[in-house]
Amino acid sequence: MTKTVEFHFDFGSPNAYFAHKVVPEIAKRTGATFKYVPVLLGGIFKTTSNVSPVIANQGIRNKGEYQFLEIERFIRKHNLAKFKFNPHFPMNSLQFMRGAIAAEMGGILPEYVDAMMRAMWEDEKKMDDPDIFIATLAAVGIDGAQILARAQGSEVKARLIANTEDSVNRGAFGVPTFFVDGEIYFGKDRLRDVEEAIAG
Repeated sequence: MTKTVEFHFDFGSPNAYFAHKVVPEIAKRTGATFKYVPVLLGGIFKTTSNVSPVIANQGIRNKGEYQFLEIERFIRKHNLAKFKFNPHFPMNSLQFMRGAIAAEMGGILPEYVDAMMRAMWEDEKKMDDPDIFIATLAAVGIDGAQILARAQGSEVKARLIANTEDSVNRGAFGVPTFFVDGEIYFGKDRLRDVEEAIAG
């Protein structure tokens, strides 16, 4: 029986981008289906009293440098040469994560995710700028203005809140977070464990 793996993500995380790029390889090898679940990383951080690694590593000698080394290794291992660290980081991801819910409700979440991940972490775009958001999505055939309008709806807002709360209640404290058969796995570096759990 094909397993379904939940992938809880926020476009504001470069590690979510890395996971997104590797997930198809795992799906192909295992036959598993990955269900993308939009959550709000800022909401997770607030609820769990967590902070981004950039803040957490301040004042710790060598740790930040080592984490960048691990990123470089991950990029080489998975041939992710298109990655660029967005100069506008960090961005407020609220509107485009609501946009993900709106896209999901409209049946175009995969296309929206691909466009957003590419814009954020390959093309270095400031996607919290509504004009850039609309133009970027229009270039791939998505009505960005309509997505933004839908994102203001109460149902969209409530669903993103519910996703985020559910993620935290199940053990999440950041993204990317994966759930396989109810078991939680955090971070791009746990993808091997995710694959083993699917096979096991």
